[in-house]
Amino acid sequence: MKILLLTQWFDPEPCFKGLAFARQLARKGDSVEILTGFPNYPDGKVYPGYRVRPWRVDRMEGFRVCRVALYPSHDRSALRRSLNYLSFALASAILGPFLVHRPDVIYVYHPPGTIGLPALLLRWWFSVPVVYDVQDLWPDTIAATGMVSSRTVLSLLDRLCRFVYRRADRLVVLSPGFRRALIDRGVADNRIQVIYNWAPDDALGTSTKPSSSYNKRIDEFRVVFAGTMGFAQALDAVLEAAAQCAVNVPQARFVFVGGGVDRSRLEMEAHKRQLDNVEFVPHQPPSAMRAIFDLADALLVHLKDDPLFAVTIPGKTQAYLASGRPLIMAVRGDAARLVERANAGVLAEPEDPASIAAAVERLASLLPEDRERMGAAGKAFYERELAIDVAVDQFRNLFHRLSREAEPWEGCSSKVTP
Repeated sequence: MKILLLTQWFDPEPCFKGLAFARQLARKGDSVEILTGFPNYPDGKVYPGYRVRPWRVDRMEGFRVCRVALYPSHDRSALRRSLNYLSFALASAILGPFLVHRPDVIYVYHPPGTIGLPALLLRWWFSVPVVYDVQDLWPDTIAATGMVSSRTVLSLLDRLCRFVYRRADRLVVLSPGFRRALIDRGVADNRIQVIYNWAPDDALGTSTKPSSSYNKRIDEFRVVFAGTMGFAQALDAVLEAAAQCAVNVPQARFVFVGGGVDRSRLEMEAHKRQLDNVEFVPHQPPSAMRAIFDLADALLVHLKDDPLFAVTIPGKTQAYLASGRPLIMAVRGDAARLVERANAGVLAEPEDPASIAAAVERLASLLPEDRERMGAAGKAFYERELAIDVAVDQFRNLFHRLSREAEPWEGCSSKVTP
């Protein structure tokens, strides 16, 4: 098949369903083309070797990549972020029909919610089905993170997203909770399919030594939190859990790896409270994360206790499972149920320091071989149900089924771009 990937973010930006997804589709025999923007994520600065212009078409590992203009920004300004999203939506809607070849199916990566506009226009122009991959619930997420507080704006975004959801040929979601949420918003249940995310390739490859000192004492029980340290992660509760563990589980050491808008404050707070069992490690290259996981006794997932997060599965969950280390899952809902199904760790209540500390104590009290069995069970579950091969086969089955079922409708299906 000929598959068009419509996504605002694509390599060399750090993105999830980017080049690795295209590679897998091509390896299985499909032809893939990409419509995206000029790389500027996560700093909002255009990458070296690129400059924003109306469009650019080049090749990346043999894939034809069509890039269209956008306003580069990823700071905390709601106005500038809105310009970033809207500029890509308009440019891809106007230029996309003339830059890309007619596909058999269009795959759309959401967020941002504004990408629904070019998705529906391209669907009409080429008269082909659209598979809309909902990785983030809008406007719920931007409301929960505080990016937008205006009820009028949130209401308009909600109407836009509902309009797109109801007109996409199929919706793919990352969890059963997302599926329930979309059904509640009026989407027919037979048009929604759950396809779990996989771990990024870098999390599974050959490990390299971390760039900073990262040693582990023999008698230490190391709890690692790796990833973004922002307001959604609500990591003050984990610092308090560390304080409680200093008394109840003296061998426990909490290691925070990564960056984020809240990291500096958390580091100062740990220093102020003289938490000697807490360590902060700078952001590491993806190739070093495997070594960090290998030295962990437990891997921690924690999010704010918000109903929105009860229906999501944090992206680090798959990488943690694939690493073969036991998890402490301090997130309610679908993520917790996934760890239970895999028998891959213990659960804790989010934003509840006593519950997190008790989970650490429970894991630390197990024999090493019992923790090894727990980690091995998580890895086997990942390979059986969450690996990229499993997910890509599900996507391809969906693409081929939709392409066969598609009925011509009034559009511009005869147009084929050069």
